[in-house]
Amino acid sequence: MPSIPRLESDLKKALSKILREETKDPDIGFMTVTDVDLTNDLSYLTIHYTVLDDDEETRNMRAKALERSKKFLRTALAQHVKMRKMPELRFRYDSSLETGNRIERGLKKVMDEEE
Repeated sequence: MPSIPRLESDLKKALSKILREETKDPDIGFMTVTDVDLTNDLSYLTIHYTVLDDDEETRNMRAKALERSKKFLRTALAQHVKMRKMPELRFRYDSSLETGNRIERGLKKVMDEEE
């Protein structure tokens, strides 16, 4: 049986491809899978994602679309990654990109004030 980091890598690649090429829900739009976490017992897969157009309304719309598409995504993952039992999917918005951008703007502001 492959190791958990290897399974996580395979699941992340497959999920990214499925979201990019196979989903038909227009509300999902363009999103990036930033990380996946598989539990040790392989029963839950937490998918961390971010969206480019990052406002509250868009995030909520994407989160609802992902919840609606959960069954399709799980079935599609089962076709791409061979596992005895496909884990249940959980989605988490990854705000690290937003946080990084806010820190960068703050640092730039401080640097501009010093000049």
